[in-house]
Amino acid sequence: MQFFIILFPIFCIFIVGFIAQKALKFDVANLSKMSLYVLSPFLAFKTFYTHTLTIDYLYYIFYIFGLCFALVAIISIWSIIMKYSSRERCAMILSSCFMNNGNYGTPVLLVFFGSVGFNLGVIMMVLQQFVMSTVGIYYAAKGSSHSDIVSQKDVINKVIRMPVAYGAFLGIFFQLCHIPLSKSIMTSIGMIGDASIVIIMIILGMQLAKIKIKQLDYPKVSIALLTRMVLSPIVAMTMVYFMPIEPIYKQVLIVLAAMPTAANTTLMSVQFDTYPELVSSATLISTILSLITLPIVLWLVGAPIPF
Repeated sequence: MQFFIILFPIFCIFIVGFIAQKALKFDVANLSKMSLYVLSPFLAFKTFYTHTLTIDYLYYIFYIFGLCFALVAIISIWSIIMKYSSRERCAMILSSCFMNNGNYGTPVLLVFFGSVGFNLGVIMMVLQQFVMSTVGIYYAAKGSSHSDIVSQKDVINKVIRMPVAYGAFLGIFFQLCHIPLSKSIMTSIGMIGDASIVIIMIILGMQLAKIKIKQLDYPKVSIALLTRMVLSPIVAMTMVYFMPIEPIYKQVLIVLAAMPTAANTTLMSVQFDTYPELVSSATLISTILSLITLPIVLWLVGAPIPF
């Protein structure tokens, strides 16, 4: 009950976005673009500028790609057994292999782990954006019903245009070169970056309001949800066991692996027509189910109760 009470305020922000979208019909695409291209790079810069670089960064990169490909392998094996089409397999990969560790994960980490968890959450958010901009786009395009499949050049161009990564690289550059920034500048950067936290939570609520579940494919959605909400944290737990990092960082990585399906996968599936009804259903249901599954994972990893 304590976990639910703590998570409830976060869901209230989602609900505000949900109701606002239903009532006022905002242009969610432009709001998302503002968050991604204007606010999030400042948050990434602040995090990487103030967070000392260590060998742990290599472990985080290995973890985020290793977890993704492990889940892709699980879905691919199941798809072969069930004789799913390539389009169905790709839709299930979008539904289960990419977690929402940005506009959902970072606020949760801030509540339960404080600034330590939040800083690592932002780092993982940047890395996850890179994974989704490469692996995610690849499978969205591969499972497309469109006749024109996105080329490798298109994928690279999408990666190059990701501004969050530039904010992170700039923060790393400033840190390594020991470039000092005045308190007033850092305050401004912090205000812009921190504003993205609430805004992206509201945007997630708006995105959920746009999701339409038509005919639910229960077998495929069930496997996608099982992989996303159950198998993913189990795989993460196995991976972090062998990683020489602080115990609190291991806790954070496991919790992130238990996050619901990334909302951006819905946008990808709609853009490429990769069974968007399946992907959007998994996004919506996994977000709702996380009210039950996430407290369990937080309890299992021994997350501190902020009381």
